[in-house]
Amino acid sequence: MTQRLRSAVTLTLLLTTLSAHAADAPASAAPKAALTVSVTTPQSAALPQSLAANGSIAAWQEVVIGAETQGLRLTEVHVQIGDRVKKGQVLARLQGDTLAADLAATKAGIAEAEATLAEAKANAERARALQPSGALSSQQIQQYTTGEATAQARLQSLKARLAADTLRLNQTVLKAPDDGVISARLATMGAVAQPGQELFRLIRQGRLEWRAEVPAADMNRLQPGVVVKVVPHGGSPIDAKVRMLAPTVDPATRNGLVYVDLPATSSGAGAARPGMFARGEFVFGQTTALTLPQTAVVLRDGYSHVFRLGKDNRVLQTKVQVGRRLGERVEVTGGLDAAAQVVASGGGFLADGDLVKVVKP
Repeated sequence: MTQRLRSAVTLTLLLTTLSAHAADAPASAAPKAALTVSVTTPQSAALPQSLAANGSIAAWQEVVIGAETQGLRLTEVHVQIGDRVKKGQVLARLQGDTLAADLAATKAGIAEAEATLAEAKANAERARALQPSGALSSQQIQQYTTGEATAQARLQSLKARLAADTLRLNQTVLKAPDDGVISARLATMGAVAQPGQELFRLIRQGRLEWRAEVPAADMNRLQPGVVVKVVPHGGSPIDAKVRMLAPTVDPATRNGLVYVDLPATSSGAGAARPGMFARGEFVFGQTTALTLPQTAVVLRDGYSHVFRLGKDNRVLQTKVQVGRRLGERVEVTGGLDAAAQVVASGGGFLADGDLVKVVKP
């Protein structure tokens, strides 16, 4: 009987102790924070208004230089691809011995025609002087005056031939029509050039342009003189300006071309070259906007979110609209007020309603 009493007392004491511990447990165990974070608020910043576009770099104007005479052989070629030339500089020469001989023969014919004309003119003047006396018949006088006119016409014909022969001889020397850079060379020593055959291509004045493709809806925002930042593929940014806008839009792509003048650059590494792809931004000015660090914005389910700090250090997942980016900051265009406190980084590890521990940055 005593043994049973002792066991009952021990059991009662044990149950009382367990009940006491169970009652004290919720009060002593505090909730554990999911993450230690720092918070930030949206800051006002001046962001540039810009329009991004892609396009290709091309020559401003490219001149085709070829032969204008037929069947002449190239005897000299003085330039290579990439050479910078001046206006009037000799690029190549064609064999001109035959044309030079024709020119000399024409000059000799002119000298002969001038002598013949002088004789015919003297005879005609004598005939006209004797006409009142009747010493010469009307037929003879007519013959002398006709001989004078014929000699005059022959001289004019030979002078015209002299001009043509001189022009053909000058065409055997191919010269640069303007300052620029040789972009192509098909001329080969010893080859026979044909009229209209391309021998050289020249980028006039070495000028290049960026031909940007811009959606038709954005064309009205642009005008000549707008500043552009052009970045060639693998190159350095280039400051440029809009020269003109195409008057038409491609009906297939609904894009219009914007022609941007590029400043003259060196031909070293990283320089812009015709045919290169380039991206760029048209800069319209600056506007004030609310910005957050890019680390504060989390992309989930195709939307941008931030985690606002709520009551009792619990975070609220909030959907926001973002816009322009500048360095490490991003513009917030909607969904958040300027006084909100948001988690500065680490939002990817949080869920809506999580408890966080806030520390100073």
